[in-house]
Amino acid sequence: MDGDICATDTATTPPDSDPARKRRVHGMLKLYYGLNEEGKTVDQAESMNPCDINGTHFDPEVYLNKLRRECSLGELMDQESCMVKQIRSLDSDMQTLVYENYNKFISATDTIRKMKNDFKKMEDEMDCLSTNMAAITEFSAHISGTLQDQHAQITKLSGVHTLLRKLQFLFELPARLNKCLELQAYSQAVSSHRRARCVLQQYSHMPSFRGIQDDCHAIMDKLAQELRQKFRDGGSSAEDLSECVELLLQLDEPAEELCDKFLSHAQSRLEANLRGLEAETDILEFIDRGCNEFVSSLCLVIASYQELFVNRPQEGNLASKDIPHMAIGKLHAFVDALATCYFSLVERRIQEEKSVGDNSLLVRALDRFHRRLQAVAKLLPGSAVPSQGTEIVVRAARERIKQYLAALQSFYLDSLRDVRQALAAPRLATGKDAPASLPELLSSLSASILNQIKSVLASVHLFTAKDITFSNKPYFKGEFCSQGVRESLVVNFIKFVCQSSRQFCESAGDRGGSTPPALLLLLSRLCLDYETSTITYILTLTDEQFLVQHHSPVTAVAALCGEARGAAQKLLNHYVKVQGLIISQMLRKSVETRDWVNTIEPRNVRAVMKRVVEDTTSIDVQVGLLYEEGVRKAHSSDSSKRTFSVYSGSRQQTRYAPSYAPSAPMDTNLLSNIHKLFSERIDIFSPVEFNKVSVLTGIIKISLKTFLECVRLRTFGRYGLQQIQVDCNYLQMYLWRFVSDENLVHFLLDEIVGSTAHRCLDPAPMEQSVIEVICERG
Repeated sequence: MDGDICATDTATTPPDSDPARKRRVHGMLKLYYGLNEEGKTVDQAESMNPCDINGTHFDPEVYLNKLRRECSLGELMDQESCMVKQIRSLDSDMQTLVYENYNKFISATDTIRKMKNDFKKMEDEMDCLSTNMAAITEFSAHISGTLQDQHAQITKLSGVHTLLRKLQFLFELPARLNKCLELQAYSQAVSSHRRARCVLQQYSHMPSFRGIQDDCHAIMDKLAQELRQKFRDGGSSAEDLSECVELLLQLDEPAEELCDKFLSHAQSRLEANLRGLEAETDILEFIDRGCNEFVSSLCLVIASYQELFVNRPQEGNLASKDIPHMAIGKLHAFVDALATCYFSLVERRIQEEKSVGDNSLLVRALDRFHRRLQAVAKLLPGSAVPSQGTEIVVRAARERIKQYLAALQSFYLDSLRDVRQALAAPRLATGKDAPASLPELLSSLSASILNQIKSVLASVHLFTAKDITFSNKPYFKGEFCSQGVRESLVVNFIKFVCQSSRQFCESAGDRGGSTPPALLLLLSRLCLDYETSTITYILTLTDEQFLVQHHSPVTAVAALCGEARGAAQKLLNHYVKVQGLIISQMLRKSVETRDWVNTIEPRNVRAVMKRVVEDTTSIDVQVGLLYEEGVRKAHSSDSSKRTFSVYSGSRQQTRYAPSYAPSAPMDTNLLSNIHKLFSERIDIFSPVEFNKVSVLTGIIKISLKTFLECVRLRTFGRYGLQQIQVDCNYLQMYLWRFVSDENLVHFLLDEIVGSTAHRCLDPAPMEQSVIEVICERG
């Protein structure tokens, strides 16, 4: 049954499966020849079952009887159909096997027939060869027997012949050397002389050999002279020079002298290349020519020198002289000396690049310079030339940073000069201030400076481009971005802006206030804007654009912002001082140039007071264009209607001493001084805040304080006192609205009127109603 199942499986294999079909055919061949899977004969004991249809002891009768006993009619019919299919499949496979191997059977038959003919022919040739070998053996034995007695004599004659050939070579050596010298076959001449030199030296005591040795020495001296001349000329190729050096070394020429001659000749050519560089103008052309001529020639000299003296295998007595060590030391000294001259020319040419318009040519030139020097590092390890070249690149980048910083500073000063001219132009043209232009001037100045900084950063960024070889080197990028761009350029420029702005506050009073007050106000706002936003933006932009990594200490943003705020505060304080002094000057002259004792009865407000109010209003508008309003204390309903008594502090006196009358001046002075002790102290020159109210308050404090001090230096008559009353009432009507606390203005004006009354010869004050009429009419 096992055989049946196996046959059934074989019959059900798809006919179009080629690998399965081939395996089945091979299996049938093995079965036919009685072989197993390993190619060995199958053991007969394995197929003794008579019911095994694939075994050799298969019995059909036993097999059929077994099927009839065990299977039903349906199973017998199925077994029959399966067996028919297997028979047909086997017939088909056998036919295919015969067809596929027919040509092989025919070819094998032809091959066997041909082999029979070839082996027959080969047997004849082998018989002939055997006969010939026997004849040769017999003939050789006959010769050996004949020459046996003469063998020693032949050996002796052969030795004599060899010796004669050597002697002939020695005697012909001078002529041979002359011939080689004529044909310039220097290598052959040196080789021949070296072969005979030891023999000639050994037998130099014999006259004949002595003469040959002297002739050879004379010829070799002449050959060495020609080799030296050829080496000195240097017009030959590298192979010829190499051969020349090799031959001179074999002729015991001093290696150190050869090195010096080679380097001396190369130095003259390289110095000529350096002299040709001095005529170049364009930096990129200068570097290209220097690299293509000098650096390339230097690399060729290094390679040739190393090939001649350093890398050449040392044999014989040359190995004991340690020529490579001596030669490499001379090469380093030679390269360093020439490189120093070349680097001085390069640095001098780089320093001539003053223009900061286009930075690309300089960066490309430095890149090529740095790139070509790396070839020297590969050819001559341990040389200081690449590091010196790198230092030149770093110094050039630093110098470029200084130039860009100077350009930024110059641009800033030019911008300030333009702003100053713009502030002065409207007055020259129309005779009036043009405060409305301040915001535009500030915006234009700030934007132009910021754009210039961005332009400079873009130009400097070329040093860190990805295609620049030295940009990613650790010795360049970190230091250049952190200390170079951020600190030396951006931070120093911001400090310059703050410091130059502070200089406008120094000794301005001694020069008569030459700086326009509007410029001080504008610069203070510029520095304040820098403190609030611009500095942070610029440094953040720099850090992001250059990927600055703060390995080394850098200036903190807070420190720069503090410096900018300090500059803004100083400028604003100085602006208040200058504007206060301008108004104070008018008030001082108005007090000092008038005869207050003999003046006429006041009929109107003096023109100077109107001018003070006009200037204060103009300043208020000007400051309001750049600064916010600020905070004021609550105003009373009668701020513009307050009255001034003849004696300072009379409002408080009437409140607490209603029975007080002006007829007691001594008591009034005492009460005024007591009132000053308990009143709040007014700091005239205190720092102002960054708002309009604080600025105007500071200016008015300085102006009124000056007015008060000028009054204290004068003597007044009755009408002089009344004129001061009118002026102070007029100032109170308008100035209270500009300050943060109206009581401050009223207190100072009250002090002025009171001080005037104390210095009046006839203190008869004007009625308040009359004062109001005059002021309203004025």
